[in-house]
Amino acid sequence: MNNQAPVGVFDSGLGGLTVLKEVISELPDEDVVYFGDTARVPYGSKSRDTIVHYTKQILAFMKTKKVKAIVVACNTASAYALEEVQASVPVPIVGVVKPGALVAAKETENGRIGVIGTRGTIRSGLYRKCLLEYRPDVEVFQKACPLFVPMVEEGLWEDELTRTAAARYLQELKDAGVDTLIMGCTHYPLIRPIIREIMGENVRLINPAHETAKRMKEILEEKQMCRDPFGTPSKTPYRFFVSDDPESFRDFASKILNFPLPMPEKIEIEGY
Repeated sequence: MNNQAPVGVFDSGLGGLTVLKEVISELPDEDVVYFGDTARVPYGSKSRDTIVHYTKQILAFMKTKKVKAIVVACNTASAYALEEVQASVPVPIVGVVKPGALVAAKETENGRIGVIGTRGTIRSGLYRKCLLEYRPDVEVFQKACPLFVPMVEEGLWEDELTRTAAARYLQELKDAGVDTLIMGCTHYPLIRPIIREIMGENVRLINPAHETAKRMKEILEEKQMCRDPFGTPSKTPYRFFVSDDPESFRDFASKILNFPLPMPEKIEIEGY
């Protein structure tokens, strides 16, 4: 494997940009290929078979970009597809569920952990499964929050409408007395201040995006696959691809990443 090859990152659309931001922070010397499946978002309301099919197509696309490792920056794809496709992927591949679950299991003090996510992620039960593997004594309280993704993508990050929805969704987790809450969707860190306000300062908020980027860094170091920081710098260290609406993606991504993006390339993902 060429150590100078890029790391691949993919998501159902825009939320994975929060993971990409963490990857760039943890791995500033690495080149990255990012794919956002903006034509088929959201994944959270789709069936397991559909998510597995989409994931296999995206992995086929990533293979054409000769990536040396892959981050599945989507909780739903991580929950439904990662285990099934892992054996067939010839490079290291990391999802966002297990790294976040491991940290939550370590940090909880009262053993009561909350998980919020899309319907698909919650329905999969993977967070619960992972948490109980790490800490059989914990209690897991899960809540689907389907309105959060469209609100985030509409830019309603600090809006009263988002605050009202969050208060309703999170009340049962507060009533359950959780002391740790996993933000089990890559969109949710963008409304972290509202979640923090409602849950209170004493509840630990776990961002799986951060933990996933750290895990990818560990893997590249362990396998001696890190890019040579003294090698020839790339003209385009970050390349973006989408399945629809590149202009809207670029505008949104520039706000998340805090730097201007080139126009993403639109690809026909159904051809892979």
